[in-house]
Amino acid sequence: MLFGRYEKNPIKMVDKQIKKWSYATCGYCSVGCSIEIGTNADGKVVGSRGVSGADVNRGKLCVKGIFEHELFESSGRGDKPLIRENIEDSYKETTWNDATAKAAKEIRRIQEKYGRDSFAVISTGQLLTEEFYTLGKLTRGLIGTNNYDGNTTLCMASAVSGYKRSFGSDGPPGCYEDFEHTECLMAWGSNLPEQHPIIYWRFQEAREKRDFPLIVIDPRVTMLAQKADYHLAITPGTDLVLLNALAFVILDEGLDDSAYIKANTNGIVELRTEVANFTPELAEPICGIDADTIRTVARIYAKAGSAMNIWTMGINQSTHGTDGVVGINNLSLITGNIGKPGGTSLSITGQCNAMGTREWSSCSGLPGYRALENEADRDEIGKFWNVDPEFFPKKRGMAQTDIFPAIETGEIKGLWLIATNPMTSMANTDRTRNMLKNLDFLVVQDSYADVETTEYAHLYLPAATWAEKEGVFTNTERRVNIVRKAAEAPGDSKSDFDIFNLIAKHFSNSEEMTFPESPSGAFEEMKALSKGRLADISGMDHDLIEKQRGIQWPYTQAEAKSGATPPAGGKRLYTETASFRYPDGKAKLIAMPFVDNNEVPDEEYPFWLNSGRLVEHFHTRTKTGKLGNTNKYSPIPFMELNPQIADEMGLEQGEYVRCISRRGDAVVMVMLTQRVAPNMVFIPFHYYDCVNRLSLGLLDPYSRQPAYKQAAIKIEKIEDQEAAAKLSMQRRNF
Repeated sequence: MLFGRYEKNPIKMVDKQIKKWSYATCGYCSVGCSIEIGTNADGKVVGSRGVSGADVNRGKLCVKGIFEHELFESSGRGDKPLIRENIEDSYKETTWNDATAKAAKEIRRIQEKYGRDSFAVISTGQLLTEEFYTLGKLTRGLIGTNNYDGNTTLCMASAVSGYKRSFGSDGPPGCYEDFEHTECLMAWGSNLPEQHPIIYWRFQEAREKRDFPLIVIDPRVTMLAQKADYHLAITPGTDLVLLNALAFVILDEGLDDSAYIKANTNGIVELRTEVANFTPELAEPICGIDADTIRTVARIYAKAGSAMNIWTMGINQSTHGTDGVVGINNLSLITGNIGKPGGTSLSITGQCNAMGTREWSSCSGLPGYRALENEADRDEIGKFWNVDPEFFPKKRGMAQTDIFPAIETGEIKGLWLIATNPMTSMANTDRTRNMLKNLDFLVVQDSYADVETTEYAHLYLPAATWAEKEGVFTNTERRVNIVRKAAEAPGDSKSDFDIFNLIAKHFSNSEEMTFPESPSGAFEEMKALSKGRLADISGMDHDLIEKQRGIQWPYTQAEAKSGATPPAGGKRLYTETASFRYPDGKAKLIAMPFVDNNEVPDEEYPFWLNSGRLVEHFHTRTKTGKLGNTNKYSPIPFMELNPQIADEMGLEQGEYVRCISRRGDAVVMVMLTQRVAPNMVFIPFHYYDCVNRLSLGLLDPYSRQPAYKQAAIKIEKIEDQEAAAKLSMQRRNF
């Protein structure tokens, strides 16, 4: 007898009759898991599995990756180009030639009437890199608008700005292998178990072997905070105060690496002067962390032989986001924790190819981390593309968060949205809706025809998704990995790469440029443009990338010719003395005062609103909201609320309430938990018409990233629970 049973029945896996496995890279978060997609004898995709020989995930997948193959059969996909003259009209099917000709015609009409920058382009972090490169070539070389950005501004722009300010270039300097070497990890606003589960597994495995300290800085008791040796429940929006206080302790007590500072940095005198204003005793009442804890954490971090800093949206999505990143970089630099095993300042990127858009899309500059402000860079790309360098702007135009307000003022008359859904992702949903209504012409290019933005579009272009096409992604640790085509796109939809090429042909000056006909051709152009630069990929090709299960850049043509095998584990930047990207090779230590410009709770709006991710959902749920095996865990918007407050307000688990801010309101279900403080609530950001109706969206002055984490709300009990439940169910998005 076994535990009350006379016979033990083993679990049997269903045989899906898979005949072929196709290699790919997961298309959700930035971890970059290697995945295989299984098809049966009829060519139908029926399964997903992790690739055991890939260093990133070593055979493991999170719940999203396990069910990623279900995307190919998900509802709401577009399969025909659709067109209409006015948004009040019904859509009509059209041909690709007519659709792309219409897009080009309207772009030219708007630009001729209102100026070249009156038409804007906003892309995503989810295209393949060859598609980003082609879109950048089209936008910079043919369309010519300077108002071109990606939705990565909403998640990673502060990390980009912070890296540039500190190191002279974008590009995360560390790698996942650093978990296996570090002696201390500080996680700033990063909840790995839900945001990046496979990275969490790698961290946890490393920690079980060596038991190094974990310090988590987060207002909420996240899953990662529950594993921490020290959880610092910081007051929202005050990370810079804590960072300066930690730097003060390290410098004041002589715990800094003075030899490293002298050889590799500028600005130590100014930094010492500024952080003297942030003693632990002065910082305590502002950031909410007691002075003794600040000193203890600073000592643990600084005395470790190697120490890592990681962060995600808790730092980036703030009015001080870029300063926060610079503050983290300061800590890493003054302790000599850049460029060595286990020592790094590693932003954990959000989308599957946010790194690809940073490197190759030309949103904020030109390909390969080139700057529009640099004449030599403009000349080099102009010659390569056969475009007059004077056609390029001499500085970056508007970021996404500036483009939308410019619609209100009439500066932007036309917009092309590519695989992004601002109706869910932008702050202040009602305001965004009115902006889209005011456009002369809106093109929506998306895999799903039922995405909310199509309600306001004049033209809809159906695009293939993920492994219905072929190309590469770059993950958080700069690892380039490939997606092979495993299935056909539905109906008459096309890859984004093909759509960009079709639109390019409708511009008369396209005859002077060459647009490669295949993603591999685009990759060859990228390789040529990368030679000798920080993000050098000249030694890679699609087949080698698949063989190696991903290759980190830089990997040069010289390395490839010498027969040097790309390292399977980790490759780091700035490993040599004075190898940073400023002219003298030294990084900048930057002194930063704290200016408190947060919206804070008051008597009328007494609760902090915090937002974040769930492990089962991805961003705006355009994908995961359609899959029963992911959506079933959290199909409706909910709010974490402290039981003490619920008792005072007469609220019970499972009741619906109305959350109200100075911008709008949202109806959510109450979930009682001690994970949030009595003066705080947490709402996942994935749901349409929910948390971003409430958010403030003040912008970081450097990155233009919104401050989604800083808002104040009040809570009202709803008497008609049945009506509230019905409203919530309408938002399930199946």
